[in-house]
Amino acid sequence: MTRLVLVPVFLAALFTEDGTDTTWRLVAFAVFALASITDHVDGRLARKHGLITDFGKITDPIADKALTGAALVGLSALGELPWWITIVIAVREVGVTLLRFWVIRHGVIPASRGGKLKTLTQVFAIGAFLLPLPDWMSPVPWVSMGLAVVLTVVTGVDYVIRAVRLRARGLRATGK
Repeated sequence: MTRLVLVPVFLAALFTEDGTDTTWRLVAFAVFALASITDHVDGRLARKHGLITDFGKITDPIADKALTGAALVGLSALGELPWWITIVIAVREVGVTLLRFWVIRHGVIPASRGGKLKTLTQVFAIGAFLLPLPDWMSPVPWVSMGLAVVLTVVTGVDYVIRAVRLRARGLRATGK
């Protein structure tokens, strides 16, 4: 829930001074980083204490998508990230969320290693875009975002395949 609360705080910091003030960009980065770290901490604590629930399996990805989506839309609105990148990532994320609901009666598809790598790469790329980096580091955000887009598409296709298989198994098991 902390991530969801931090989304408007992040956006306020990002858009202060039209996104051009170095101090506010660092604040936006810090809020984004804090929210991203809470995802890791939350998952680790849930696994350590056996608190993994179906509710958490559903709400955790939604909180991730809210934070990532807000950052991508914010960066695109500021003209720093092409809209097509935001759209590709958003379509994949919304599609996967809808697939989760489509198969929920048949089971929950856990995040794959590829999906976790995709999330880590997206977080790194967004962080690189948020930071006021020196010119010599200007390729870093673009290369990392390119990798994030590739991983986003590949893992999205993998998720569709796993969802279709899970649903087919569920339907066979119920005789439908």
